[in-house]
Amino acid sequence: MSERLIKAVVVDDEDLARAVVIEHLAIHRDIELAAECSNGFEAVKAVNELKPGLLFLDIQMPKLDGFEVLELLDPMPVVIFVTAYDQHALRAFEVHAVDYLLKPFSRERFDEAIERAKARLASGGLTRALAADLANTAKGDWPLDRIAVKDGPKITLVPLADLDYVQAQDDYVLLKTPEKGYLKQQTITSLEQRLDPGRFLRIHRSYIIQLDRLLRLEKTETDSWAAVLKCGAKLPVSKAGYARLKSVIGRE
Repeated sequence: MSERLIKAVVVDDEDLARAVVIEHLAIHRDIELAAECSNGFEAVKAVNELKPGLLFLDIQMPKLDGFEVLELLDPMPVVIFVTAYDQHALRAFEVHAVDYLLKPFSRERFDEAIERAKARLASGGLTRALAADLANTAKGDWPLDRIAVKDGPKITLVPLADLDYVQAQDDYVLLKTPEKGYLKQQTITSLEQRLDPGRFLRIHRSYIIQLDRLLRLEKTETDSWAAVLKCGAKLPVSKAGYARLKSVIGRE
């Protein structure tokens, strides 16, 4: 019997909000509360360790918001967003949340979300491709001012202001700051779409630089171009990247 239970994790920074979800869950005998978390850091740890099938997730929380939490999860559970901010509803469904509960919600509305979650789980939950898409597009067009990076149990928030450049490494990106580099599982193209084009520019298929870090452009021995950054890094510049750089430099 216990093997058929659906493990659930409830995440919300408000004690009362968590209590309401847990109370509604109590009548669902086939769902087991595996953990409750009051912030995003706890949520990432609990989900990655307990591997629940179902996640009730608030969006606006201190430390890590709900979409940042999603970017750091492996494996990806079925997600029901529970939040007071209805402007995030469309984005929630775009990242494949199974449902969206706007506080305050009725027991009937809660039960409806549960049935949708069970149907998703019965069909196999999130496929690998869907989970990857969810993780890569979690924050969508939200203003990006930091990047959450997970390294084992440690989570680091890297401010965009600290970035010198980004380097593609297969399905990962290396986020290079003056102090160190941080490896994140994400494609450089998906990250580029989130960055402010007024501050960041892709100079090569494998490199994005923060424009105010550019010291100069110089010719190489092979008659191509390299971008020399203030940190001392010398990065290759493609023909398309050179044209984009010259266009930006010409406007300044």
